[in-house]
Amino acid sequence: MPRRYLLEFEKPLVELEKQIEQIRELARDSEVDVSQQLLQLETLAARRREEIFQALTPAQKIQVARHPQRPSTLDFIQMFCDDWVELHGDRNGSDDKALIGGIGRIGEKSVMLMGQQKGRDTKENVARNFGMATPGGYRKALRLMRHADRFNLPILSFIDTPGAYAGLLAEEQGQGEAIAVNLREMFSFRVPIIATVIGEGGSGGALGIGVADRLLMFEHSVYTVASPEACASILWRDAAKAPEAAAALKITGSDLLSLGVVDEVLKEPSGGNNWAPLQAGEVLKQALERHLNELMALSTEQLLENRYSKFRSMGRVLESSATETGLSA
Repeated sequence: MPRRYLLEFEKPLVELEKQIEQIRELARDSEVDVSQQLLQLETLAARRREEIFQALTPAQKIQVARHPQRPSTLDFIQMFCDDWVELHGDRNGSDDKALIGGIGRIGEKSVMLMGQQKGRDTKENVARNFGMATPGGYRKALRLMRHADRFNLPILSFIDTPGAYAGLLAEEQGQGEAIAVNLREMFSFRVPIIATVIGEGGSGGALGIGVADRLLMFEHSVYTVASPEACASILWRDAAKAPEAAAALKITGSDLLSLGVVDEVLKEPSGGNNWAPLQAGEVLKQALERHLNELMALSTEQLLENRYSKFRSMGRVLESSATETGLSA
């Protein structure tokens, strides 16, 4: 079994985990019945883990969202689909490995699935460019979404990126234009679109596949206009103030649900999705099937109108204090 990567705030659990492992070794090496002691320690560890994860700050949620063992897009697709077929290339000369997509089936429904893909280790992260797609990645996504629209396949996207790749070559190849075209075209597709933030949803890189009829988000995922580190560097010229920026940006599921940006926050297993990935996959699958059934019951006209209205209603500012202070005069 691979060793668990523990985050800083999980360190209080280390001693309990060691005790549990020692008792398990004792049980393997002797005839002593330690089931009662093992049950007590496991119950205590689960309770403490629950307490820790119920009180996470926004900065700590970012650490969970970036956890190297958190289930990725490909992990979830393999949990859902036995007949997944990956499709490659943007038909303009590139095949970005940071953004993957293909056709599969959830239940009895054929769907187009796509999302950003990070790596498990340094070598794979370099190959996947840490989940940061280039313009070719967004053009590949657009090609697949147009294919889905043509053949009446619902689109399921999985968001997990710190942002679009901001290198010089990406800018030369039209990174902003590629994302902008996706935003425009996704409003016109006549099939249901469901996006899920499974990890880190950063900046336009996330939004490039995130214009959806329903936006779902895992409990310990984050969705933000800019990374807290970048925000702190811009506002205070000090990246160390990232925790303050994380709190101010309102990046957590509960904040975004109250603001009307997210449609549903999916509960994670105790300790986060990395502790029980199969359980997380089942939660996500059930939510996707439920929302798909609701969206597929709508007419095309209703679907397009609801999608337009959803985004049109975002970002309203209430300035009631202006009249109170006499500024309106």
